[in-house]
Amino acid sequence: MSEHKKEEEAAIASFRRWLDGFNARDVNKQINEMHFPHHRLAGSKLNSWKTAKEWADGNDKINQKLYAEGWHHTSLVSLDVVQSNQNKVHVTVRMSRRRKDETEYNGFDSLWIFTKVDGIWGAKLRSSYLSGSAQLEGTKKEN
Repeated sequence: MSEHKKEEEAAIASFRRWLDGFNARDVNKQINEMHFPHHRLAGSKLNSWKTAKEWADGNDKINQKLYAEGWHHTSLVSLDVVQSNQNKVHVTVRMSRRRKDETEYNGFDSLWIFTKVDGIWGAKLRSSYLSGSAQLEGTKKEN
């Protein structure tokens, strides 16, 4: 960690709460750790959600896709802060989608960008290398 240790710890805590919400399939816990509009670059496609409601509306579909592929939970394999200042923290993570028996069926890397808005830390943007797996698509897509 750098001179912005407090900010980095806040961003990491926000990520961990988001992941807890993702694994619990609790959309409100996820939303509490996000800033909107929220953006996700998956491959070369940029997905955007203008509002928390847009994010929430897509979750039933992603739940069905996750369970259909045998998903039980997603584990955090590694997390590193790569850049930070007082209002923004870049975090790289290695994630592992797992079945109930703990076997990994999809591992991937992502870059998450957390920002501090009105004193609250949340994910604003992420870039993921997840492929061939259940993913939530935004209401606005750009190739």
